[in-house]
Amino acid sequence: MRILVVGAGAIGGYFGGRLLQAGRDVTFLVRPKRASELASDGLVIKSPNGDVTLKNP
Repeated sequence: MRILVVGAGAIGGYFGGRLLQAGRDVTFLVRPKRASELASDGLVIKSPNGDVTLKNP
């Protein structure tokens, strides 16, 4: 199953990132500025359940 997450802010980034960690096929629909941030820095998740940085989400 392919999953589309609209936005990669606090909510979309968290749930989309956790789905990526679980091995799901996730695509983020984001604005160009956010796309360049994700490409250079990756998706950073900071949570009481564990911090993670996902490269090229």
